[in-house]
Amino acid sequence: MTSYDGINELETNLNGSALRIGIVMSRFNRDICDSLLAACTHALAKHGVKQENTLLATVPGALEIPLAARKMAMSGKFDALVAIGAVVRGDTYHFELVSNEMASGINRVQMDTGIPIANGVLTTDTDEQAYARATVKGTEAAACAIEMANLLKAL
Repeated sequence: MTSYDGINELETNLNGSALRIGIVMSRFNRDICDSLLAACTHALAKHGVKQENTLLATVPGALEIPLAARKMAMSGKFDALVAIGAVVRGDTYHFELVSNEMASGINRVQMDTGIPIANGVLTTDTDEQAYARATVKGTEAAACAIEMANLLKAL
């Protein structure tokens, strides 16, 4: 703990060496999702998460992510999860429906189970925007999962 203006503060901990991480990835927009996954798994390894302590489950689309994440969270096998997907705007209202329901579902699962879920699902207007953001978002999601798992253990 450190002191910040006299307040005790838990330090950010990005050591993943003792963590078990589950990844739920949508197969829709597969090329974008593969880029997100590559960045995520690279970052997990960089922070010490062992490959044998990582499990990938794929689902057809973004709306299926929360259900698979819920099952993984309830299994007791994971310290944190990462959700990976790409929802690219089309010409219909479907984009808003999928984006909102997916994000709401992910949040509900983590609140109901107490297992943190890093939301690495891109919601963009174009494929080009998604490709441009994939590496950063995948990397950030990995770090978020590790940080939150460690924070919850410290609390």
